[in-house]
Amino acid sequence: MRSIQTTMASMLACMLLMPSVAGFAQQGAKPVTADWGKTVDPEQAEPFRGEHQAGIVTKPQHFLYFAAFDLTTSRREDLVRLLKAWTAAAERMSAGETAQPMENGLQLAVPPIAAKTGDESEATNAASRTADTGEVLGMPPARLTITFGFGPTLFNKDGVDRFGVARLRPEALIDMPNFGAIDQMAPERTGGDIALQICAEDPQVAFHAARQLARIAEGVATMHWVQTGYRPIVGDRHLLGFSAEEKVPGMNSPEATAIWSGKEGPAWMRGGSYLVARRIRFAIEHWDQMPQIYQEQAIGAMKHAHGAAAQNSQKSADADFVDEGGSPAHLALVSQGRDAMLRRSYSYNDGINFISERWPPWRQGLEYDAGMFFVCYQRDPRNGFVPVFRQMANRDYRLNQFWTHVGGGLYAVPRGAKPGEYIGQELFETK
Repeated sequence: MRSIQTTMASMLACMLLMPSVAGFAQQGAKPVTADWGKTVDPEQAEPFRGEHQAGIVTKPQHFLYFAAFDLTTSRREDLVRLLKAWTAAAERMSAGETAQPMENGLQLAVPPIAAKTGDESEATNAASRTADTGEVLGMPPARLTITFGFGPTLFNKDGVDRFGVARLRPEALIDMPNFGAIDQMAPERTGGDIALQICAEDPQVAFHAARQLARIAEGVATMHWVQTGYRPIVGDRHLLGFSAEEKVPGMNSPEATAIWSGKEGPAWMRGGSYLVARRIRFAIEHWDQMPQIYQEQAIGAMKHAHGAAAQNSQKSADADFVDEGGSPAHLALVSQGRDAMLRRSYSYNDGINFISERWPPWRQGLEYDAGMFFVCYQRDPRNGFVPVFRQMANRDYRLNQFWTHVGGGLYAVPRGAKPGEYIGQELFETK
């Protein structure tokens, strides 16, 4: 397990921090939002409709519920009805309303066909249920955003074009390459036809949204995997104890993000972006045993310094630090120029797991199942995430023993829906 965790750090290296200004400048970057770094009313509503989908350049909320769905239908009309129903429900919930009007009962996106015997109970059963489960009634919208992404399997699954859209699959929506020992991607936590990034200032509001969308999708889509996450209320330190906004010139500056797809892709993706999600498990117990100076040299920044330690720690705060063996610090690697990526990562803590290692020291026992749920947006993952990930795998030697990539996916996030449209409409109505 240690050797697996070793290479894994590489990617997390890329994930811990955002790209440099140099990388942004190459894309003619534009501001994300003017209030990215300002305090936001945690009870307000975020607009659902717009040029781009909400939840990308929106100031990050403190709680995440990420859900990937598999479609159980092969009928294009069923998928379109689902997206229409999901769009309507997402817009209502983003405004603080119930997912559907309460007076009509639950309206499935695709109602089941009544039995030929004339028994209508199967068709009317859903309407007899409450339209909304009600756990957030009376609560504010909590800045809820719901961002929709389409996975590669929506376009082609096992060689089958289920929905007649294979020809419209963007070239940038690649099948993610295998990164060797870096990846230990579990199938039960990887992929999915449609991904929903649900963020809010209240974890119950986020879960409620996922719960309602899953109910509406009954009979045509099921959850494949989910991941919850959180950000600290104050600051932005991740579970390794360092800030995601270390003092490195140009690093983690959300003022410049050339992340929107342009004319290089299909028309339906213009104004959209590509979402890479990665569940990265930290070897926290191992990391906690490391001296502070090692941790700082690995990251290339000061964790904290006091007393006599301050002078010695200063060297490790240099983002260009390279040790005698030629190992660069993490920040030195991630600050190198590249295409822009906008990072919206969250920490996660899913309790503890039993482990049995096959490498020295061959220990058995319990360890934290905790780490980072890395999320980033970019114009093209072939020029953003993929080359950065490869570089981290090859050169981020100090960190590569402390995390493992165990799940995630790549998704095409279409542009925002205009009034009267549903998410992804242009994809399914292209002649």
